[in-house]
Amino acid sequence: MRRSSAFFALFFAAMLNLMILPAEKNDSSAAATPPMGWNSWDSYAETVSEADIRANAKWMAQHLKKFGWQYVVVDSGWYVTNHSVGTNAKEAEFRLDAYGRYMPATNSYPSAAGNAGFRPLADFVHSLGLKFGIHILRGLPKEAVRRDLPIAGASFHAAAAANTADTCPWNPFNYGLDASKPAAQGYYDSIAQLYAGWGVDFLKVDCIADHPYKGDEIRLIRQAIRKTGRPMVLSLSPGPTALDKADEVSKYAQMWRISDDVWDLWHSDTEFPSGVQNQFARAATWAPFSAPGHWPDADMLPIGRLEPAAGWGKPRATRLTRDEQRTLLTLWSIFRSPLIIGGNLTLCDHWTESLLTNPEVIAVDQHSTGNHAVLTTDKAAVWLARPSSGEGHYLAIFNLDATSHEFRYSWKELELTEGKYGLRDLRQRKDLGAFESLTVTLPPHASVLYQVSKPLR
Repeated sequence: MRRSSAFFALFFAAMLNLMILPAEKNDSSAAATPPMGWNSWDSYAETVSEADIRANAKWMAQHLKKFGWQYVVVDSGWYVTNHSVGTNAKEAEFRLDAYGRYMPATNSYPSAAGNAGFRPLADFVHSLGLKFGIHILRGLPKEAVRRDLPIAGASFHAAAAANTADTCPWNPFNYGLDASKPAAQGYYDSIAQLYAGWGVDFLKVDCIADHPYKGDEIRLIRQAIRKTGRPMVLSLSPGPTALDKADEVSKYAQMWRISDDVWDLWHSDTEFPSGVQNQFARAATWAPFSAPGHWPDADMLPIGRLEPAAGWGKPRATRLTRDEQRTLLTLWSIFRSPLIIGGNLTLCDHWTESLLTNPEVIAVDQHSTGNHAVLTTDKAAVWLARPSSGEGHYLAIFNLDATSHEFRYSWKELELTEGKYGLRDLRQRKDLGAFESLTVTLPPHASVLYQVSKPLR
């Protein structure tokens, strides 16, 4: 193509993009409330199969859907054909299409044979009244660059999009994309169109919110999703997302991680990067940025049974005590984090199911406002919020210490006017009476969640 012709072709493409794209603004309708669902990583890691996804989706539809749980997300490794080599192994082999896009490995996802991709599995999930999601690593496959495969719907090839000096520090599969090159947008457009055709409702993009932060690629992905015309939740991982990026991620993504991976322990140790206690300070810092369409994400809920192939550590039942699991769900809810279950749903016991299906606790996560930490000490944290209806308050009190404590507060200390208030225990779904102050004794790492009524005259 002559230089002038190439210039006018690129100019026309750029103007076309401007005409078809609405103003840069996050689509709040894709996540008007914090997304609720299940992700395969904590229990299956990269070994998850189509049979596993179908079984967990069925369980969600039967037991959780009526309480608001709806997303079923296939995490990392769905395109790897030789899982036996281990997670993120350099020897991993992949299934790609002719345009350098990952395709589901048919030995794990038999319905993806031919060019079907994830469409049959997504159709199954949708038939249950649920929504379907997948995980990807930012960038494009190194194999696509090595073979310089064409980019679907564009005049470019893979090598023209890649930044070969940029590889995720903990996963060697992909090169990052050079956002200054038109081919980079072309590649993200091509995969977004593919996923929209499959019926994807939720896209988790990894190695993009930190390690390091990749704002240019986040913008490319958001533009690509917008062009498809299909609503998709864009979830950025892992964290910690830097606080000075809050305005930008709020503009382009529906949810983003505020920390690295949270696992089933109270406090981080040398093996596991983050535990429940680590999230209190982070949640307090990020709470002002929660709003319809953009949600700081405290990470998955590592509860229930994390097996047969836990994403970190050996297969196991969660190591969190029951009090710690209640505290986990209470903090996530009053912070309004997305609620994404990590445990194997097909092995879910009655107690765990009851934890996940309390409508009064879920309402705090889904329908509250003004959520914030009132106080945090080395022994306690107190959070306050208002129901979206504006009637009364939600109040959570947490014992952060390893011993039992009695906590005494005046209503004024809890940012409420003096007087007598009615208390309802949302976990027990029980009215407790009216009180002129608050006294509660909590075991180690335990918590309470109340609805506080208007002052009684």
